[in-house]
Amino acid sequence: MSQLIVTGASCKCSFGMTPGVINATNNLTVLAESKPVCVMADAAPGVNVTPFGMCTTLSNPQVAAATAAAMGVLTPQPCMPAITGTWTGGKVLIGGKPCLTMESTCMCAYGGVINIVNPGQTNVIVS
Repeated sequence: MSQLIVTGASCKCSFGMTPGVINATNNLTVLAESKPVCVMADAAPGVNVTPFGMCTTLSNPQVAAATAAAMGVLTPQPCMPAITGTWTGGKVLIGGKPCLTMESTCMCAYGGVINIVNPGQTNVIVS
């Protein structure tokens, strides 16, 4: 059993310093607690998934350059998610589209794993 993810849900990147927010744009008709349910295609950086504050991985060219300029001292830089593909783990279809649940994840091109930490609603549970 898991909860559906809706607009306003919180997510985190393993290399980010603050939580981000998920916003639905590919489904605006199916609602849970009066909020649009997020689907696997809701993975556009900056549109569907907001930045995670500062990025801390040297795989990010901006972080690597700033760290090199600081003589090897890790120097986090502003995050802009570089999501590869779509979310995974969408087992439930609503309106013919696989929806996000608490088990859903996606990957950043710089190696970060993005997980959901708060579904944005508490009443709709799916199995």
